[in-house]
Amino acid sequence: MSDKKIKTALVSVYHKDGLDDLLAELHKNGVQFLSTGGTQAFIESLGYPCQKVEDLTTYPSILGGRVKTLHPKVFGGILGRRELESDQQEMAKYEIPEIDLVIVDLYPFEETVANTNDEPTIIEKIDIGGISLIRAGAKNFNDVVIVPSKAEYGPLLDIVKKQGAVTTKEQRKWFAKQAFGVSSHYDTAIHAYFEK
Repeated sequence: MSDKKIKTALVSVYHKDGLDDLLAELHKNGVQFLSTGGTQAFIESLGYPCQKVEDLTTYPSILGGRVKTLHPKVFGGILGRRELESDQQEMAKYEIPEIDLVIVDLYPFEETVANTNDEPTIIEKIDIGGISLIRAGAKNFNDVVIVPSKAEYGPLLDIVKKQGAVTTKEQRKWFAKQAFGVSSHYDTAIHAYFEK
Protein backbone atom coordinates (compact mmCIF):
# COMPACT_ATOMS: atom_id res chain seq x y z
CA MET A 1 0.00 0.00 0.00
CA SER A 2 1.42 3.36 -0.98
CA ASP A 3 -0.48 5.38 1.67
CA LYS A 4 1.47 5.57 4.92
CA LYS A 5 0.38 6.73 8.37
CA ILE A 6 2.66 9.03 10.34
CA LYS A 7 2.94 7.62 13.86
CA THR A 8 6.32 8.96 15.05
CA ALA A 9 8.04 12.22 14.08
CA LEU A 10 11.65 13.19 14.73
CA VAL A 11 11.85 16.96 15.04
CA SER A 12 15.28 18.62 15.04
CA VAL A 13 15.20 22.29 14.06
CA TYR A 14 17.41 25.37 14.41
CA HIS A 15 14.64 27.96 13.98
CA LYS A 16 11.46 27.13 15.91
CA ASP A 17 9.24 29.83 14.37
CA GLY A 18 6.36 28.65 12.23
CA LEU A 19 6.42 25.15 13.69
CA ASP A 20 3.56 25.59 16.19
CA ASP A 21 0.64 25.01 13.81
CA LEU A 22 2.22 21.92 12.25
CA LEU A 23 3.02 20.38 15.65
CA ALA A 24 -0.53 21.12 16.86
CA GLU A 25 -2.09 19.37 13.86
CA LEU A 26 0.26 16.37 14.12
CA HIS A 27 -0.42 16.05 17.86
CA LYS A 28 -4.18 16.22 17.19
CA ASN A 29 -3.70 13.25 14.83
CA GLY A 30 -1.93 11.18 17.48
CA VAL A 31 1.65 11.59 16.19
CA GLN A 32 4.34 10.94 18.84
CA PHE A 33 7.31 13.33 18.98
CA LEU A 34 11.00 12.51 19.36
CA SER A 35 13.56 15.31 19.69
CA THR A 36 16.76 16.77 21.15
CA GLY A 37 17.78 19.72 23.32
CA GLY A 38 16.17 23.05 22.48
CA THR A 39 13.61 21.57 20.10
CA GLN A 40 12.47 19.07 22.70
CA ALA A 41 12.07 21.89 25.27
CA PHE A 42 10.10 23.90 22.68
CA ILE A 43 7.74 20.98 21.92
CA GLU A 44 7.15 20.39 25.65
CA SER A 45 6.56 24.13 26.21
CA LEU A 46 3.61 23.81 23.80
CA GLY A 47 2.21 21.08 26.07
CA TYR A 48 2.99 18.03 23.92
CA PRO A 49 4.80 14.96 25.25
CA CYS A 50 8.17 14.40 23.58
CA GLN A 51 10.64 11.53 23.93
CA LYS A 52 14.30 12.51 24.20
CA VAL A 53 16.55 11.11 21.47
CA GLU A 54 19.05 10.46 24.29
CA ASP A 55 16.54 8.13 25.97
CA LEU A 56 16.17 6.20 22.73
CA THR A 57 19.91 5.95 21.96
CA THR A 58 21.06 5.83 25.64
CA TYR A 59 23.77 8.32 24.58
CA PRO A 60 23.91 11.96 25.66
CA SER A 61 24.43 14.82 23.22
CA ILE A 62 28.26 14.90 22.99
CA LEU A 63 31.16 17.01 21.68
CA GLY A 64 29.43 20.30 22.39
CA GLY A 65 26.29 19.22 20.56
CA ARG A 66 28.15 18.08 17.44
CA VAL A 67 26.80 14.53 17.90
CA LYS A 68 23.14 14.18 18.90
CA THR A 69 21.16 12.23 16.32
CA LEU A 70 23.97 10.30 14.60
CA HIS A 71 23.10 6.85 15.92
CA PRO A 72 21.86 3.51 14.44
CA LYS A 73 18.63 3.69 16.48
CA VAL A 74 17.78 6.99 14.81
CA PHE A 75 19.04 6.29 11.29
CA GLY A 76 17.81 2.69 11.41
CA GLY A 77 14.36 4.02 12.29
CA ILE A 78 14.41 6.30 9.24
CA LEU A 79 16.11 3.99 6.72
CA GLY A 80 14.43 0.71 7.70
CA ARG A 81 12.31 -0.62 4.82
CA ARG A 82 8.87 -1.45 6.17
CA GLU A 83 8.08 -4.00 3.44
CA LEU A 84 11.38 -5.90 3.80
CA GLU A 85 11.12 -8.76 6.29
CA SER A 86 14.88 -8.81 6.97
CA ASP A 87 14.89 -5.07 7.81
CA GLN A 88 11.88 -5.56 10.09
CA GLN A 89 13.58 -8.46 11.90
CA GLU A 90 16.76 -6.43 12.45
CA MET A 91 14.76 -3.45 13.70
CA ALA A 92 12.98 -5.70 16.19
CA LYS A 93 16.24 -7.37 17.25
CA TYR A 94 18.00 -4.05 17.96
CA GLU A 95 14.86 -2.34 19.31
CA ILE A 96 14.81 0.30 16.58
CA PRO A 97 11.51 2.19 16.37
CA GLU A 98 10.05 3.24 13.02
CA ILE A 99 10.36 6.97 12.38
CA ASP A 100 7.78 8.06 9.78
CA LEU A 101 8.37 11.81 9.62
CA VAL A 102 11.56 13.84 9.93
CA ILE A 103 11.35 17.63 10.36
CA VAL A 104 14.67 19.45 10.04
CA ASP A 105 15.76 23.08 9.77
CA LEU A 106 19.51 23.30 9.14
CA TYR A 107 22.06 25.51 10.91
CA PRO A 108 22.13 28.90 9.12
CA PHE A 109 25.43 28.53 7.27
CA GLU A 110 24.91 31.24 4.62
CA GLU A 111 23.57 33.71 7.18
CA THR A 112 26.64 33.10 9.35
CA VAL A 113 29.03 33.62 6.41
CA ALA A 114 27.22 36.90 5.60
CA ASN A 115 27.59 38.16 9.18
CA THR A 116 31.11 37.16 10.24
CA ASN A 117 34.59 36.34 8.94
CA ASP A 118 35.38 34.23 12.02
CA GLU A 119 36.28 30.84 10.59
CA PRO A 120 35.61 28.69 13.72
CA THR A 121 32.13 30.26 14.01
CA ILE A 122 31.43 29.56 10.34
CA ILE A 123 32.69 25.97 10.52
CA GLU A 124 30.44 25.24 13.53
CA LYS A 125 27.46 26.18 11.37
CA ILE A 126 28.15 23.31 8.94
CA ASP A 127 25.27 21.00 9.83
CA ILE A 128 26.16 17.29 9.93
CA GLY A 129 23.30 15.54 11.74
CA GLY A 130 20.61 17.62 10.05
CA ILE A 131 21.85 17.11 6.52
CA SER A 132 22.28 13.38 7.22
CA LEU A 133 18.69 13.16 8.50
CA ILE A 134 17.47 14.96 5.37
CA ARG A 135 19.30 12.58 3.04
CA ALA A 136 18.16 9.48 4.97
CA GLY A 137 14.51 10.60 5.04
CA ALA A 138 14.57 11.50 1.35
CA LYS A 139 16.22 8.23 0.36
CA ASN A 140 13.50 6.26 2.15
CA PHE A 141 10.57 8.34 0.80
CA ASN A 142 8.80 5.04 0.21
CA ASP A 143 8.08 5.00 3.97
CA VAL A 144 9.12 8.39 5.35
CA VAL A 145 8.06 12.02 4.97
CA ILE A 146 10.99 14.45 5.04
CA VAL A 147 10.42 18.13 5.83
CA PRO A 148 13.85 19.66 5.07
CA SER A 149 13.14 23.35 5.81
CA LYS A 150 10.54 25.86 7.03
CA ALA A 151 9.32 26.19 3.43
CA GLU A 152 7.77 22.71 3.67
CA TYR A 153 5.89 23.22 6.98
CA GLY A 154 2.90 24.69 5.10
CA PRO A 155 2.56 21.92 2.49
CA LEU A 156 2.65 19.20 5.17
CA LEU A 157 0.18 21.14 7.35
CA ASP A 158 -2.24 21.33 4.38
CA ILE A 159 -1.94 17.57 3.81
CA VAL A 160 -2.53 16.71 7.48
CA LYS A 161 -5.55 19.06 7.66
CA LYS A 162 -7.06 17.48 4.55
CA GLN A 163 -6.26 13.78 4.98
CA GLY A 164 -5.07 13.34 8.57
CA ALA A 165 -1.55 12.03 9.35
CA VAL A 166 -1.49 9.94 6.16
CA THR A 167 0.53 10.63 3.00
CA THR A 168 0.59 9.15 -0.48
CA LYS A 169 3.79 7.93 -2.13
CA GLU A 170 3.51 10.77 -4.65
CA GLN A 171 3.41 13.32 -1.81
CA ARG A 172 6.40 11.72 -0.06
CA LYS A 173 8.33 11.77 -3.33
CA TRP A 174 7.61 15.51 -3.70
CA PHE A 175 9.06 16.13 -0.21
CA ALA A 176 12.12 14.01 -1.15
CA LYS A 177 12.67 16.18 -4.23
CA GLN A 178 12.49 19.31 -2.05
CA ALA A 179 14.91 17.68 0.38
CA PHE A 180 17.57 16.97 -2.22
CA GLY A 181 17.15 20.57 -3.42
CA VAL A 182 17.81 21.85 0.12
CA SER A 183 20.77 19.48 0.52
CA SER A 184 22.27 20.48 -2.83
CA HIS A 185 21.89 24.22 -2.14
CA TYR A 186 23.45 23.84 1.31
CA ASP A 187 26.48 21.88 0.05
CA THR A 188 26.92 24.37 -2.82
CA ALA A 189 27.05 27.24 -0.30
CA ILE A 190 29.65 25.40 1.80
CA HIS A 191 31.68 24.59 -1.30
CA ALA A 192 31.56 28.26 -2.38
CA TYR A 193 32.89 29.31 1.05
CA PHE A 194 35.85 26.92 0.77
CA GLU A 195 36.50 28.03 -2.82
CA LYS A 196 37.08 31.57 -1.53
